[in-house]
Amino acid sequence: MTARYCSLAQQPAPALPPGLAAERLAALVGGRRMWVNGTVLHYCFFDGDADASVIPVPGTGQLRRVSWVGAEEQRDVVRDCFREWADLGIGLVFTEVGDRSEAELRIGFQAGDGSWSAVGKDALRIGVNDRTMNFGWDLTAPGERATALHEIGHALGMLHEHQSPFAGIHWDDEAVYAELAGPPNHWSRERTFHNILRKLDSDEVNGAVWDPQSIMEYPFPSGLILEPEHYRSGLHPAGTLSAADKEFVLRWYPPADRPGPLLPFRSVPLGLGPGEQADFRVDPPETREYTVGTFGDSDAVVVVFEERDGEPRYLAGQDDGGTPRNARIRARLVKGRRYVVRVRLYSCWGPGETAVMCW
Repeated sequence: MTARYCSLAQQPAPALPPGLAAERLAALVGGRRMWVNGTVLHYCFFDGDADASVIPVPGTGQLRRVSWVGAEEQRDVVRDCFREWADLGIGLVFTEVGDRSEAELRIGFQAGDGSWSAVGKDALRIGVNDRTMNFGWDLTAPGERATALHEIGHALGMLHEHQSPFAGIHWDDEAVYAELAGPPNHWSRERTFHNILRKLDSDEVNGAVWDPQSIMEYPFPSGLILEPEHYRSGLHPAGTLSAADKEFVLRWYPPADRPGPLLPFRSVPLGLGPGEQADFRVDPPETREYTVGTFGDSDAVVVVFEERDGEPRYLAGQDDGGTPRNARIRARLVKGRRYVVRVRLYSCWGPGETAVMCW
């Protein structure tokens, strides 16, 4: 029997300026979906009567409401999977909140809508009253806990492993289309191509080597894969976090170091490589408008957090990736409060070094 598969929605290609050098373009493609390390990701579950989709009833011309609210035992599976990712010691923090306006990740359980998630920072483009993640079947059924681990992997910025160009999979395309067109998925050819047959760009992948045991790898029955030959009888990942999954998230989200000081009017060289991050703390000597920005020939994202009750909460951010300008953030900082500035570098070029300053 065919497994039920995660179904990512097709997203428009990122708008990047033409003529970027190959290295800059590769760094942007690979890094723009990733969160700034040290971010607290707040998640919530829809729980109100109004939290529902309105869908047509086939053959009647009528509409009906389908709830996004999940039973507590379903929520507990998702909570447990957030803890499993966090227990790896990554630099991100997951916190459950009750107010959807405070949540970057908003989770529904609409049956029949499939299981899916926004990928990484794409969640920020979704309206506050809409889902960024959905579970469309029973997560307490045997083997289905892997679905929750998989969707959280997407929320962390991971993509489907079987779509890696390094996998070397030769599909029986028509067999794949026929298999996915039937129950329980009922996918169109377009959806099947987007989620299975389409190859990712080499700059998008989770790793430079295919990991058939990744939590981001679909299981496949026999008859769909022609090569490698030993997967003709099927591909059956364990449904757990693999060593490569752990390596990926710890590479992008390592345990956070204590941030060093960023003093007004003192430039600090960054000395970062592509994908690396530097964190700084700012203790404003007076309450006023400040500018925080980078200098040098670089593509970077800069985010300012304000500590509230010991937790960094997003205040402002700017991504200068692919543009000729540097990131500049103008924000009112209050004396007596602490702020954290995080700078993640996509790439740099030119003879000078890159730096960050607050003034």
